[in-house]
Amino acid sequence: MKRAIPPLGLLLGLFGALSATAQPAQAGDPPPASGALHLPGDAGATKAQQFTLANGLTVIVKPDRRAPTAVQMVWVRVGSMDEVDGTSGVAHMLEHMMFKGTPSVPAGEFSRRVAALGGRENAFTTRDYTGYYQQIPASRLEEVMQLEADRFAHNQWPDAEFTKERQVVTEERRMRTEDNPRAQMGEVLNAQVWLASPYRRPVIGWMSDIAAYTADDVRAFHQRWYVPANAALVVAGDVDPAQVLRWAEATYGRIPARAVPARKPQVEPVQAGIRRVDFKAPAEQAYVALSFKVPGLESLAADAPQADDALALTVLSAVLDGYSGARLDRALTQGPDRVADSVGAYHSLVARGPKTFMLYGVPAQGRTAAQVESALRAQVAKVAAEGVSEAELRRVKTQWVAGEVFKRDSVFEQANELGSNWIMGFPTDADEQVIARLEKVTAQQVQAVAQRYFGDDQLTVGTLVPQPLDPSQARRPAQADVPGAAVH
Repeated sequence: MKRAIPPLGLLLGLFGALSATAQPAQAGDPPPASGALHLPGDAGATKAQQFTLANGLTVIVKPDRRAPTAVQMVWVRVGSMDEVDGTSGVAHMLEHMMFKGTPSVPAGEFSRRVAALGGRENAFTTRDYTGYYQQIPASRLEEVMQLEADRFAHNQWPDAEFTKERQVVTEERRMRTEDNPRAQMGEVLNAQVWLASPYRRPVIGWMSDIAAYTADDVRAFHQRWYVPANAALVVAGDVDPAQVLRWAEATYGRIPARAVPARKPQVEPVQAGIRRVDFKAPAEQAYVALSFKVPGLESLAADAPQADDALALTVLSAVLDGYSGARLDRALTQGPDRVADSVGAYHSLVARGPKTFMLYGVPAQGRTAAQVESALRAQVAKVAAEGVSEAELRRVKTQWVAGEVFKRDSVFEQANELGSNWIMGFPTDADEQVIARLEKVTAQQVQAVAQRYFGDDQLTVGTLVPQPLDPSQARRPAQADVPGAAVH
């Protein structure tokens, strides 16, 4: 199932994360009733509170008393975009090594202790950030805060642990990318879309870089970027903000303050003309992805440049591919003359780097990637020429609100949203502000962005050209249809 527009937090570079939490509308359903969108209050929940410790660490606390559970997340504003050539993938490698010990907690002990407390934990790395989380009974929160603060400040492991874990990452890359033709094509496409932006490098890293970077490269990355002022502690659940703040001061507050390194501007040159890349690989079906350079949401200020266009582009992506039977699905995958087996659209509304609007599809039997490309562009051209209906607008806006409401049933999703907002420098109530702005997006604005941002000078096309399969090689299922997927 698909949701009309993902929650704001899920739009922070997590391409393809469009799984629904609300029942999707079906083609032909009557449009939802009109009226202003709003988020109902949460019984047992209160507003998030934000603090800053003396060492610069941000602390965000969202009480929710509905269940005796709590989530702790630590967000670090560093991802693959902060790497340098030759060490691609080092941010993700460090995420793995953060589980390999401190002077007081041996390798593997962190996860064992969290499990013994009745909790679950994991971590994730994307282009823009790295995150760590634990969900535990609220009564054990102080203990996991002590554990997480210890590894943030004192991550330490022998070279032998690094060597073993590098093999794990090598196999992860092999499974996710080397054995996945679409993922390989996505990497090639990204490298063609971006000339200067660090988004041109894969999050997991190039295989040659994984083989070449050293344990000291990973240690240096930790020392450089894991700085209190470059991180946020987010706690949501059955907690008292004042108590959480006291625990944070006693644990994270002891970490010495250091300056956040200066980040150099990496401005992408203006594109002048369409770019194309064909990627040949053993595969059963062709695949085509169209990447258009477009604006995103840089600020929630009323006068933020291109903010209205960014929201209108996100609404456009939902009109095209936000629910079962949306425009792309209906026009390209249904009926006797269908051209595609599957299609999709995605707009990266928020990210630390440049933004894109993606259209992608798999040709139906007897059809070509060129025909799918033409059909995808024709649907955008149709919106540019004819606009969209008020019923379509109301459907996708209502589904976004429904997704936000369902998300609030999960303390994890509440914490995830708060951390994602902090990464972008947004306030804790960014979701409410975005929905208020979304309500004001008009059909005329959606038509205008369809007219403005989909020319050849913004476009890079990647095509997977199928080659004969080797019957001796076992095939793995495709894991990523959209270039730029986050690594977990």
